[in-house]
Amino acid sequence: MKWLLLAVFFVAATSVSAQSPVKLGHIESSKLMQAMPELAEVQKTLQAKQEEMQKESTNLRDQYSKLVADYSQNSKNYSDIVRASKEQEIQQLGERIGQFEDLARQEFERVQQELVQPVMEKATQAIKDVAKEHGFSYVFDMSGGSILYAAENTEDILPLVMKKLNIQ
Repeated sequence: MKWLLLAVFFVAATSVSAQSPVKLGHIESSKLMQAMPELAEVQKTLQAKQEEMQKESTNLRDQYSKLVADYSQNSKNYSDIVRASKEQEIQQLGERIGQFEDLARQEFERVQQELVQPVMEKATQAIKDVAKEHGFSYVFDMSGGSILYAAENTEDILPLVMKKLNIQ
């Protein structure tokens, strides 16, 4: 599939080149994203969210450990009804821990997407703006790993995009 896409691209590029010169550029968007100050803020927010969720998970696990330890120590002294009740309590707390961790993971992923999306959109818009301003016909993202070869006549536009975003 990649070869087919590359073949289509080169056929299109050669037919366009008869009309006007094709200017190719490349960028490593992952480097751009890492250089953006907005991403550092996102990472701080996500770290705080993760710590909050980890604290609650640890709390629940501590409760579970105490219940299990108490049950193990005193189960011989419990009547059948109390023993069954304690076992059910332990089982329910174990299920609650699993549910909490699933929901926490989903919430974290949702918040992560919500916070990262505007940063990605800003980076993409800056790349498009630079490409238009400097007359690039195509800009390839080298971070994706799908580019097998980049000719020496392609230009790395990372410095131009970083300049556009006022990133040192």
